Amino acid sequence: MKELSIFIDESGDFGEYAPHSPYYIITMVFHDQNVDIQASITKLNQELSFLGLDNICIHTGPIIRKEEIYSEMGIDERRRIFNKMVAFIRQIDIRYKCFYIEKRHIDDVVEATGKLSKQISQFVRDHYEEFLSFDDVKIYYDNGQVEVSKILSSVFNALLPNPIFRKVMPKEYKLFQVADLLCTLELVKLKYENNLFSKSEMMFFGNIRDLKKNYLKPLGKKEWS
Repeated sequence: MKELSIFIDESGDFGEYAPHSPYYIITMVFHDQNVDIQASITKLNQELSFLGLDNICIHTGPIIRKEEIYSEMGIDERRRIFNKMVAFIRQIDIRYKCFYIEKRHIDDVVEATGKLSKQISQFVRDHYEEFLSFDDVKIYYDNGQVEVSKILSSVFNALLPNPIFRKVMPKEYKLFQVADLLCTLELVKLKYENNLFSKSEMMFFGNIRDLKKNYLKPLGKKEWS
């Protein structure tokens, strides 16, 4: 049996355009379950444990913004956690794809969901034979936003024979946390390309050259074009 797992996360909301939320992004991480990554997960868990982060769900946005459990951590400690996740992604055999809309040009939630559905549908059609090569395609999402759940259900049920949907707890799946990081990094890339970098993002990543060299370029090699 060949099984493709798709872990999905999103960034933004379907509300009106606001400077702090200019984009809506859906990120998918694809993993062929015949490729064992358990050793890499165990290693990552050990390294996080050494940092005092046992059984924790890594949430990238708060790491960058110094929020939630990271509010008392210095920038070096937060970067160390972030870099552990980046090294993990670079080591494992996965692919990812980001789909996004710029909310400034969207009138309402109907138009937003329609445009995202169209992008995802086209991607599946472009790679249709590869999707069909798997006996099972399982879609993992935390049902965080109703609109996303509807998009996923309509697209995958329409295009694939028997997609399987699983509601996940982010803490339980490292690849869901990978989707979260890649989604956040896509947002960072879009913001720097459009001169929308926040103070916390500039402080965390430093200059644009380092952002590209250390993160965007190496992780971009995992993108499923």
